[in-house]
Amino acid sequence: MSSDPLESYIDAAAAVLGLPIEPAWKPAVRENLDVSLKMARMVQEFLLPDEIEPASVYEA
Repeated sequence: MSSDPLESYIDAAAAVLGLPIEPAWKPAVRENLDVSLKMARMVQEFLLPDEIEPASVYEA
């Protein structure tokens, strides 16, 4: 296992899911996961006031 937590996570998740990840793909997988985590952090840090109303649900 790698000392990089993201690399370790990728290896563990691939093993649990039974997904083969070629060594050449790992940099792209790591970059995608890094961007996804940054976007999730932005959403999580966005504060909403308590009085905010949920968006309406429209169905066709």
